[in-house]
Amino acid sequence: MLPFLSKILTKYWGPFRLFDSYLVLIGLGVTLGALACWWLLPRLWHILPVDRGKQFVEGSEKAKGKPTGAGFLIVTIAMVVMLIVMPLSWRVLGIMACLYAIMLTGYLDDCSKVAWSEFKKGMLDMVISFSTALCFSEMKTMRIWVPLVKGELYMDWWVYVLVGGFLLFICVNAVNCSDGVDGLAGSLSIMTLLCMGVFLYAVIGHNVISDYLRIPHYGSGAQWALMVFVSAGVFSGYLWHNAHPSAVMMGDAGSRFLGLLIGLGAMASGNLFMFLAVAPILVLNGGSGLVKLLALRILKKMGIDTRMPLRNVKDPKNVHNFATDEEVAKQIWIVRQLHKVRFPLHDHCRKNLGWSEAQVLVRFMLLQALLTPLLFLLFVKLR
Repeated sequence: MLPFLSKILTKYWGPFRLFDSYLVLIGLGVTLGALACWWLLPRLWHILPVDRGKQFVEGSEKAKGKPTGAGFLIVTIAMVVMLIVMPLSWRVLGIMACLYAIMLTGYLDDCSKVAWSEFKKGMLDMVISFSTALCFSEMKTMRIWVPLVKGELYMDWWVYVLVGGFLLFICVNAVNCSDGVDGLAGSLSIMTLLCMGVFLYAVIGHNVISDYLRIPHYGSGAQWALMVFVSAGVFSGYLWHNAHPSAVMMGDAGSRFLGLLIGLGAMASGNLFMFLAVAPILVLNGGSGLVKLLALRILKKMGIDTRMPLRNVKDPKNVHNFATDEEVAKQIWIVRQLHKVRFPLHDHCRKNLGWSEAQVLVRFMLLQALLTPLLFLLFVKLR
């Protein structure tokens, strides 16, 4: 809205032209989003559902009774701020609708008395992910670049939608699986969004710097950077209340939105794999659990015993679904190794390595801060 008003108001007072500057809009968007979320959230979270705890999940009693699903409020605030500061087009509005839709699926799951099945959530994530990729492509041939390959590549829109939709689906679920320690998913996501925003605005969106690095220049880079920065600002306001010990949790409503937005940022950069560079620990923490789950299911389909050791489960309902020590000894090596590591990895660090929640948060943030510059080097320079 402000970029549109800038063209009208500048006729009456020159300084209004600043509303047409992406740098000014980024500053306004981040500040407005952070302050609005910080002030409004505690005044509205009484309308949210409360966490009921997860049966047989150690530590879940600490979250029981806290407001959850705050992603509904956070994302709604983010959308309002985006409408204020962003130059709007049908493409942008379509992307915003997809982001809001993925949030709503998480929020409805947070509100449901009976947790949604993995299949139902997976199918909804898949539909919205592919819809987002389709909306982003506008059914046009897409110009992309990939790590370790010099020059540009061109991809038919339908191939782009298939590849991009799948990668968006992975991002959504990786971030969702990382939500389990106060402030962890939010902190890592904000770090990721800030890195992605700087890359979109100062590198991809800058023709001189992108030419120097020999990567494609995208004129829309600053526009997507604005969306990313606004979201980082809003979630910063939320993180104020989510720091340990948390007063409110974003739930699937927030984590699914963040996952789709991070994947969208990678698409806007022209490199579909850029999320691996800006969110290495976030992806490793949540995505590794998806790899374990997939591996165990494939092995089970092959007729291999993949049952979890009975000693690792508190109060199991059906004992026959778990393996005794004697049965574990007969399982193949790869199954035993997979069961030795808890996923998401933050659970392994807390329960197997004895890290406190504060140690998990700080160490994961440090690892991501150290890995991101190195991976940027590999992605951008080695081509």
